[in-house]
Amino acid sequence: MYLKRVDGPRQVTLPDGSILTRADLPKPDTRRWVASRKAVVVRAVIHGLITEAEALERYALSEEEFALWRQAVEQHGETALKVTTIQKYRQL
Repeated sequence: MYLKRVDGPRQVTLPDGSILTRADLPKPDTRRWVASRKAVVVRAVIHGLITEAEALERYALSEEEFALWRQAVEQHGETALKVTTIQKYRQL
């Protein structure tokens, strides 16, 4: 079995004890961003699986867009990434 050489860890253990691997990340050509995919990318960056710069490049995200995702998770939890919930929290 051949493992592709990557910079950084192949997996990280999250605070709840679950393991997040690079295989759990959305595909680089993802265009439809549902809350669960956004949450995986934010968790990967927060816990050091990938760098923010790598996430921005891999998923063609703007710094502002990713900053909004991260801020929503940090302030209100992962449910804040749902489109209908984003509207609610932005009004606060």
